[in-house]
Amino acid sequence: MRLYLIRHGDPDYEKDILTPAGILEAKALAKRLKEEGIDEIYHSPLGRACETMSYTARLTGIKPELLEWTEEIYYYLEVEGWGKTHVFNVPGEVVRSVKKGEYHDNWYLRAPYNDPGLLKILKNINEQSDIFFSRHGYKKEGHLYRIEKQNSKKIAVFAHAALGLAWLSYLLAIPTNIMWSGFWPATSSVTTVLFEERSSTWAVPRCLGFGDVSHLYAENLPVKPVGLVGNFY
Repeated sequence: MRLYLIRHGDPDYEKDILTPAGILEAKALAKRLKEEGIDEIYHSPLGRACETMSYTARLTGIKPELLEWTEEIYYYLEVEGWGKTHVFNVPGEVVRSVKKGEYHDNWYLRAPYNDPGLLKILKNINEQSDIFFSRHGYKKEGHLYRIEKQNSKKIAVFAHAALGLAWLSYLLAIPTNIMWSGFWPATSSVTTVLFEERSSTWAVPRCLGFGDVSHLYAENLPVKPVGLVGNFY
């Protein structure tokens, strides 16, 4: 099985819709996904993700399914020296300043991430992810997925930046704070995860491509720095 995890197009966050530029991105994306031959479409309940998805659903004729738990993560943390900061935008220099005796794999035990509210959100995403993939034939056991039923489908999920990175961190066994501070998906970008089966027993998620925007280049559309707060050239 292949998972295509997609960030919504260029947004008007206040109205929760796409901008004119975002509509062009969504149309270009729809062409790409039709050529890819996707089989199923899922989407976040938020307007900008629904609108992005709608162009692909119309072009492919696939009936979409709502995934309530894939809505964006709206959570802020108090970061020493930086003030209140969205989880997605905690500076990398803070995240990677690991002191002696500390390790990245226990990131959730240290400030600012040792926040019960945030950890509850992430726990729910992980649990819902397990349910989702179990429906598609893969049962989570540790960091592996037991193959209960082989699945060769291509599945597209239209969601958001912070949510998408948190989900990827769970699938790829990478600390969530490293995903948030070290990766950035452009609007309408596509991240492809293959459930790689090297035996008849286990499947292991493997990222084949992160944040692909080839559909934008194909239509001579710019890549917009939405979500970045630092320099962008």
